[in-house]
Amino acid sequence: MVNQHYAHLFTPGKIGSLELKNRIVMAPMGDNFAEADGHCTERMQAFYEARAKGGAGLITIGVGSIAYPLGTAEPYQLAISDDKYLPGLTQLTQRVQRHGAKIAIQLQHAGKTAARDMAEGRELWVPSVPPASQSDMFASLTPAELGAFIRPKGGQVSYRVMDKQDIAQMVSWFADAADRARRAGFDGIELHAAHSYIIAGFLSPYYNRRDDEYGRSYENRTRLLREVMSAVRKRVGADFPVWLRLDAMELRVESGITLDECIQTAKLAEQHGMNAISVSAYANPSSGAAFTQAPLVNQPGGFIDWANAVAGAVSIPVTAVGRIEPEVADKAIAAGDFSFVAMGRKLLADPELPNKLQAGCAADIRPCIYCYVCVSQIFINQRVKCAVNPMTGHESEYPVTLADNPKKLLVIGAGPAGMEAAAIAARRGHQVTLVEQSARLGGTLFFASMAYPENGKLLNQQIRALDHPNIQVRLSTRATPELVQSLKPDEVLIATGATRGRPAIAGADSRHVWSGDELRQIMTGEGKEIAKHKLSVMQRALLSSGQMIGVTDSIDATRHLSKLWMPLGNRVCIIGGGLVGLELAEFLAARGRSVTVLEQEHSLGKELSIVRRWRVLHELNELDVALHKGVSVNAIDEHQVHFSHSSKNGDITHQSVVADSVVLAMGAQTGSPLAEMLQQMDIKVHTLGDCEQLGYIEGAIAAATKIARTI
Repeated sequence: MVNQHYAHLFTPGKIGSLELKNRIVMAPMGDNFAEADGHCTERMQAFYEARAKGGAGLITIGVGSIAYPLGTAEPYQLAISDDKYLPGLTQLTQRVQRHGAKIAIQLQHAGKTAARDMAEGRELWVPSVPPASQSDMFASLTPAELGAFIRPKGGQVSYRVMDKQDIAQMVSWFADAADRARRAGFDGIELHAAHSYIIAGFLSPYYNRRDDEYGRSYENRTRLLREVMSAVRKRVGADFPVWLRLDAMELRVESGITLDECIQTAKLAEQHGMNAISVSAYANPSSGAAFTQAPLVNQPGGFIDWANAVAGAVSIPVTAVGRIEPEVADKAIAAGDFSFVAMGRKLLADPELPNKLQAGCAADIRPCIYCYVCVSQIFINQRVKCAVNPMTGHESEYPVTLADNPKKLLVIGAGPAGMEAAAIAARRGHQVTLVEQSARLGGTLFFASMAYPENGKLLNQQIRALDHPNIQVRLSTRATPELVQSLKPDEVLIATGATRGRPAIAGADSRHVWSGDELRQIMTGEGKEIAKHKLSVMQRALLSSGQMIGVTDSIDATRHLSKLWMPLGNRVCIIGGGLVGLELAEFLAARGRSVTVLEQEHSLGKELSIVRRWRVLHELNELDVALHKGVSVNAIDEHQVHFSHSSKNGDITHQSVVADSVVLAMGAQTGSPLAEMLQQMDIKVHTLGDCEQLGYIEGAIAAATKIARTI
């Protein structure tokens, strides 16, 4: 039965002759799951099969290389350039289709962004030599990340401005690949004509500076696309579903593709027998943050208006993409704004999202927190992964199965690692007692949810997962050896998080200096003893009134309260420029504080994924946050923080920053004294999360999953 809250999302739809059971499309993504020689792997097949089993109506395989290894953008990109790849592709289509889903493949030649060609010394095929551009995207990378980035062989990029014979070859590659897709059993084909890849390069007045019949005028710039569409249609037949992915806009360039031209191209595609349009966008990577504008949109529903404009101009279906929530998609489909919604990151986080929506279990969906871990992998030539779903890309390797010998488990610490371990262990049949010394679930994730709201969705879902008959939760309970002995568990899982001591800085124990834990406890209503030492009588009264009316029990309410009051002055210095320090800096600056961040290392936010780091640093720049890296903090006095900076030639400069309040966002240490005591008592103990290894949300959930699925 269709859940009435999402009735339109689960209405069957059609793309040409292709009938889909619902309107949810898995968006095409580069995943790096193929073999190094382009073959479709068991890993890739299991990954896509899981999303088909999860209920998506259409699975779109991303960036199938039509001329492999030529024109590839990733080191482990899927190939469809030769019949030798058909066996693996055929297995893939069959595994997806057995679950009632349909499957399409996106055909692509990367053109100017063919990183593998660049790395192996081949010429990049382009309509014309791209305009020179500057970008700050490398400035915020760590040395290890810089080393992983693909570089031009010989240090120089070589371009091949395509002549007419090359253009004919490109058309033939697309047509041949389309025919292979049909023979491999794919239900449809998406022609990638966006994101500055080869077809988009010809469409773009910015990247196409040719002066022949393939350049300048709109008619000439669309000639390659028209030839590709005609050749593909001829090879696959009139009834085989084929559609385009188009850029609604080219951003951060002068005279790029406009929405008007996109609409004109969509109409042209309809005239040439295309069955649908998928609307995306592209931003010239003039900075790292550009990737979070397009195509990896950070703004919720950022491309919806463009999809709606295209849908209003054509009679064929339009697919919208770009951080669209299910309820938004359902209403938009009902209103006729577009016909299908494509989801990428959401289906990495939870492949069962469609099934859960349809079953009326939306609250059980593991949410994407938009941390960009997934796509950041591509930049360092690694396989895609998901911070909140460690099973992504490992579906066939690490199944979660019922335990052969159910045990009595004690989990100590109800942060993300402890909650995850408890939930998985309970599903496997173990009896779990979850002990937490504070009065609420979530640990540091509660406060992290204030600074970054998307974390709150994860916290809510994890808490809901604890509502299981095999789980007993004990809050406000301190785990002691005596308690452990009284519970008599078979095994103990300790997830108490990292310890954070004060650094050896003169003045670090001053009243206006806050550790991260102290600030968290005050803002979440847990720091009564801390409040006595650090807050005025009036501040304590305000905090107490907030606790009495339950404000600090709600993430949203506490976040709102933080806009009105926080125990910090107007000028805040944060010592530590890692993940915690930068997200806290953004949080405080957005609430009107003047913020300075001091970081000892020469890299900021190294724990953040690359793309998320780009986004955070962009936001901090917009908020005028002062960032200093490679510094040593010497002392903190009543009004200033004193620090020194060493230049590359060894010169030392001494500086200071005025600060009403100082926050210590550094010094996290692993280890658990309790674990050591229990081990001496001959109790089997596992440590996980930050008390074992600093890994924050991603590391906590991965470690919990690894342990809980094997006990």
